[in-house]
Amino acid sequence: MVETLTGTDRSAGISYRELLANDTHPVSAVLGDESPMAAGNTKVPAHVYYSKAWHDLEVEKLWSRVWQLTCLEEEIPNVGDYHVYDIASLSFLIVRTSPTEIKAFRNACLHRGRKLRACDGEGAANLRCAFHGWAWNLDGSLKEIPCQWDFPDVEPADYGLAEALVDTWQGFVFINPDRNAEPLADFLSGLDDHFTHLPFDKRFKAAHVRKLMPMNWKVCQEAFMEAYHTVATHPTLMESLGDANSRYDVYGNFSRAISPNSVESPHLANMTRFERLDDGLHYERWRHPMSGHVYERAELNRVRVTNLDGAESFFDADGNHLEGPQTQADPHLCMWVGGPNTAAMENVPTMLPPEVDTPEGFFANRAAAAQAKRDSLAKQWGDRLDTSQVSDAELIDAMFYSVFPNWSPWGCFHTIFYRFRPNGDDPETCIFEVMLFPPAPDPENRPPVASITDLDFDDDWTQAAELGPLAKIFQQDSLNLPLVQQGLKAQEQQEVIFASYNESKIRHFYDHLFRWLEVTETPVHLRV
Repeated sequence: MVETLTGTDRSAGISYRELLANDTHPVSAVLGDESPMAAGNTKVPAHVYYSKAWHDLEVEKLWSRVWQLTCLEEEIPNVGDYHVYDIASLSFLIVRTSPTEIKAFRNACLHRGRKLRACDGEGAANLRCAFHGWAWNLDGSLKEIPCQWDFPDVEPADYGLAEALVDTWQGFVFINPDRNAEPLADFLSGLDDHFTHLPFDKRFKAAHVRKLMPMNWKVCQEAFMEAYHTVATHPTLMESLGDANSRYDVYGNFSRAISPNSVESPHLANMTRFERLDDGLHYERWRHPMSGHVYERAELNRVRVTNLDGAESFFDADGNHLEGPQTQADPHLCMWVGGPNTAAMENVPTMLPPEVDTPEGFFANRAAAAQAKRDSLAKQWGDRLDTSQVSDAELIDAMFYSVFPNWSPWGCFHTIFYRFRPNGDDPETCIFEVMLFPPAPDPENRPPVASITDLDFDDDWTQAAELGPLAKIFQQDSLNLPLVQQGLKAQEQQEVIFASYNESKIRHFYDHLFRWLEVTETPVHLRV
């Protein structure tokens, strides 16, 4: 049904190297650099996604020792402002202690262990425990103990709050609980070179959505580290994204994927071409590019599927059969047209690049899309942003990075930013955060930082209207991920295998994770 073997080491169609060679603008050295991971399949034991013992090992040897992103400097702009950062069972207070200094402390009273702060705040004069009133100065030194006479064994100098290392990168605040860790600059070595066109200190946080998800944080993160799943999960992208010809590169503590835009999926090669719908609607009426069946929103949670013979059948938004002769349908396209929408998604015409079937046609589509992006940026930025030396690829292609262990900034002029965290001490749930960082109209006077929208397990992504069309993509991904978590336990072989190339970012992640956890046995056979 779809392209599988071509006799080469990649899928059919236009290679990314060919696309760069036909770019209308200069290609930067960073973009041209190819740094693939060594070939091979990585196998991982299924229990790393649900074992409490493995989770505890991550707390002990990863989260207690690694550099991790916590917040933005501008989220704690004034002395006394603080941010609560929780990771698994650990909690830290990131505090602005002076106009030029930020410190991070273990978020626990040294008396009876109560959390000093449960949520973010501003303007604190000190850090006082609400249980018995023990208090610390903003610099972490002990300020006072009620009835101090009753604690003859407490030396004030020995009862300062335990600190973590603190450093910043492009406006983000990082901490490391290991006070002997390597400098952050060394840990992120080389990453700056990939964010020169539009560094984050020239952007602002326009959206921040924090959603509870019913799966391990690694299951969630891995879904956003590759484009390999597009063919099955995102059929609406197949006519405009060269998914199987994405390029993957690995570096020190980070990796990169680049999925070409305005190029059709190699999975459509040599398949029947179906006419696009003249009356197609981007979120409500689609022709499946592989089957040719038309999926149409009848109402919320009810999808009409019309096959090539004109017969109609109905399914719910999860792809479950309701009525009609056709009993199977693409659940992700059912979710796309039948799941919750926002008002802005109603009656939107289908948005696809012009139909072409030659390399020259795809090159022309890419050039046109890039020029439209240049025009849009020029209108927004004027002469403050010069895109004359920026390649088409850097303007329109999906460039998504993964920085070990758990954050994912998109590159160049894309605004998307992800972070993935365990949900407390539960290895089978996580916190998935989506942020948007567009260019700041005036980098010296950025708009206020967006407040956080919290979504519970059962809340739909469209409840965060600030995400716009991204919400529909996350709906599709959210169909898969809970079932991945459940299926991992059902496997007989209790083993996950990752593709040599298309999943090399995930393989790179596990190389690092096993090294941090000091796993020396063959990981597949390790039982923790």
